[in-house]
Amino acid sequence: MFVVVKVVVETIPPIELVWLRYLIALVCLMLFAVIFHIKWRFNQRDLGIIILIGIIGNAISIVTQETGTWLSNAQTGAVITSATPTFMIIFAWWLLGEKLDAVKIISVTMATLGVIWIVGVHFSGTHVLLGIFSLIIAALTWALMSVLVKKVSGTYNSLQITIMSTFVAFVCLTPFVLSHMDVITQAHYLEPKIGLSLLYLGIVSTALGFVMWNKGLQLMNAASSGLFFLFQPIVGTLLGWLVLGETISWGFVFGTMMIIGSVWVSIRFAK
Repeated sequence: MFVVVKVVVETIPPIELVWLRYLIALVCLMLFAVIFHIKWRFNQRDLGIIILIGIIGNAISIVTQETGTWLSNAQTGAVITSATPTFMIIFAWWLLGEKLDAVKIISVTMATLGVIWIVGVHFSGTHVLLGIFSLIIAALTWALMSVLVKKVSGTYNSLQITIMSTFVAFVCLTPFVLSHMDVITQAHYLEPKIGLSLLYLGIVSTALGFVMWNKGLQLMNAASSGLFFLFQPIVGTLLGWLVLGETISWGFVFGTMMIIGSVWVSIRFAK
């Protein structure tokens, strides 16, 4: 996603880009709901949490994520937001009462050390400090959103949660997009780079990716599931090198080993 965003965000600004990917994702998700005959149910007391999930995670987090990638680079975007699991452990302890056992602390420490090694690989961009700040906000808000999803995961399936939260974010972003409709109307959607990028972001990164993430949160505790987020800087760095010509070093190799090791520790020694 970071690599595709870096390619298309030069043509379509972050907010408009997020709005378009959510529009595509909602069409795709509703088709899924019809095909699989999803039975809808809604508890009014969950409305506040659903709105928070949509605003915090699907709106603020994704906009700051794409803004940060725009201002820095795909590799930095993947690396900085990999702080998400650490924030998830804190929020899970605070909001869900999940215990901070030794396995969680060791695995997150290993992952953090791995991320630190990868961070030293490459920092660049037009406004890299502002980009890093945006990406930190993205990591914090995505972690909080994930823990909030966990709070309602027993009531709704992952597809329902994704549809509702994506719709909330789409509605929130619409007023901003309407004031800049020229950006939407003048984009060259038939150009393969633009059209295929939007389809990938909407269908794969949003519709499929969000549903799978929310489903994973239902099946595991929030703290442990967050560690799988750390495969992101590995893939982001490799694709940034392969597609965008960004550089990698031995620090990336060592950091990758630490991140994979942290996930193994979490799975192998989890209670």
